[in-house]
Amino acid sequence: MARLKAVDDIKKLAGPEKAAIVLLALGEEHTAIWEALDDEEIKEVSQAMASLGTVSAAVVEELLVEFVSGMSSTGAIMGSYEQTQRLLSSFMPLEKVEALMEEIRGPAGRTMWDKLGNVNEGVLANYLKNEYPQTVAVVLSKVKSDHAARVLASLPEDFALECVTRMLRMEPVQREILDKIEQTLRTEFMSNLARTSKRDSHEMMAEIFNNFDRQTEARFIAALEERNRDSAERIRALMFVFEDLGKLDPGGVQTLLRAVDKDQLALALKGASDGLREMFFSNMSERAAKIMREDMETMGPVRLRDVDQAQVAMVQVAKDLAAKGEIMLAGQGGDDELIY
Repeated sequence: MARLKAVDDIKKLAGPEKAAIVLLALGEEHTAIWEALDDEEIKEVSQAMASLGTVSAAVVEELLVEFVSGMSSTGAIMGSYEQTQRLLSSFMPLEKVEALMEEIRGPAGRTMWDKLGNVNEGVLANYLKNEYPQTVAVVLSKVKSDHAARVLASLPEDFALECVTRMLRMEPVQREILDKIEQTLRTEFMSNLARTSKRDSHEMMAEIFNNFDRQTEARFIAALEERNRDSAERIRALMFVFEDLGKLDPGGVQTLLRAVDKDQLALALKGASDGLREMFFSNMSERAAKIMREDMETMGPVRLRDVDQAQVAMVQVAKDLAAKGEIMLAGQGGDDELIY
């Protein structure tokens, strides 16, 4: 039964995956086989190897019966990023291995231009704005037109127009120049992409602070101000709090009202400022606003903690709607404007 199952599994494997299993089984003592492969084949097999995971002994046996006795006591092999890098390092120059593994680990895509197409346009534009316009023109001519358009729109206007001019006059690029640009992108941009795309620590803390109750938030902000006023101010500017819902336009408010539980809304509005409370009432029908006011009056005194929880939950609903593109939010920063 195990043999039949192994045959079924093997039929599902692509060529590079089969090659990866065989080469893993052969190990570092038979790296001469790798030298017979070209760069594209090495890349393809390496990508398969790095994502292989655990391969059952039965599958390995079907692919390479004569080497079963030379494998581990479990009869299985493990393909991983580290194992692939170690194996390649035994016969390839270190810098070439690092470049190859960085591509495997980096954004999805077969070629450098595919990978650039998966890089956020703002991140890519921030890098390209320091390059020569001719270089930028070559890069943008190689990526998909919709992505090139977003990158151009993110560049300083004068610089972007210069790049457009160069693209209009551009002649076929020599292979050597293209290779050099690719190599520069690989070593200076893609290898640092993980660092440049790291989430800002202040943004992360702002989200954590958003989930504090009012007293805890005030306590932490006050304590942080004593140690690092700049960080406290940055976190406060990045936080999206209940009062920021006042920046929604009528359409956004009505969308939010339809999504929020009415009891939760009444509790949240109990602790809202008069201006914010009236903004919500003005976006309801007269009857609905009247019922909401009556519900709030009949509640009587409510605990501050319960109000805080209702407001935090309401902000989370607003964020979920924004993530779906149904409304747009702005933080407390003065430069954030809403566009509908």
